[in-house]
Amino acid sequence: GIGIEISMRKNILTIVSPIEDTPAYRAGLKAEDKILSIDGESTENMTLIDAVKKMRGPAGTTVTITIIREGFFEPRDFKLTRETIRIKSVKYKRLEEDTIGYIRLSQFQENSGEEFSKALEDLEGSQKPIEGLVIDLRNNPGGLLDQAVTVCDEFLEDGLIVYTQGRLSGQDMRFTARPDNEKRDYPIIVLV
Repeated sequence: GIGIEISMRKNILTIVSPIEDTPAYRAGLKAEDKILSIDGESTENMTLIDAVKKMRGPAGTTVTITIIREGFFEPRDFKLTRETIRIKSVKYKRLEEDTIGYIRLSQFQENSGEEFSKALEDLEGSQKPIEGLVIDLRNNPGGLLDQAVTVCDEFLEDGLIVYTQGRLSGQDMRFTARPDNEKRDYPIIVLV
């Protein structure tokens, strides 16, 4: 594929998020870009499934998508070479002379909670402890609720994290914080 999450917004095929380190991301595609055509075929009456099928293909082949975005005076073509897309949901590093931890969560997938815990452990457990943390959730389209809960639980001592209420009482779910977490007294900033 080309590495984008898409949805229909007001019947227009729209990019929800480009996935980091993919052809779409490197080409400069952005969230809220509207896809007008794929290889010259209008997306006006195209279903989401059909659009995905048209953009996917063997690695090394190309696809041209026509985009309009706020600030463009006219639509622009982006010719992208398809790749096998491997998504790593958690990336981290140190900033500001190694005193600030930075964790990027691109989406909540199967192992995101575990990867986040390991990133945090690495940032906190090194010889020079961090004095603050930035958690970057920008353009995160969501994903698995239980993984988002696991990440939240890293910082919460007690109380309700989230609940869902289904149409049938058996579908209701409640997630509460567990008090077995390490106390963190440094400032945390969340980018959304």
